[in-house]
Amino acid sequence: MKAKNKTQMVLEHLKTYKTITTWEAITEYKATRLSAIIFNLRVKFNIMSKNITENKTHYTKYIFKGIKK
Repeated sequence: MKAKNKTQMVLEHLKTYKTITTWEAITEYKATRLSAIIFNLRVKFNIMSKNITENKTHYTKYIFKGIKK
C-alpha cells in the first residue's frame, strides 16, 4: 500500500470537510506549505479562499467547490 503524500491528504480533507485552514493542515498532516498545495490543486479543482479575522488574528480558509469542468 502506497503512503499518501500531503497533497493527497489535503485533497481528501477538502472533499470530506469542504474547508481547511493552515492550522488544520499543520496539526493534522504536518503540511506547512498549504498555500502551495492549494495552488497546485487549483489546476483541477475549484477552491475558493476566504480571508478571516477573529480576535485580531488573520488567516485564510480554503473552501472546496468541486472539480473544474
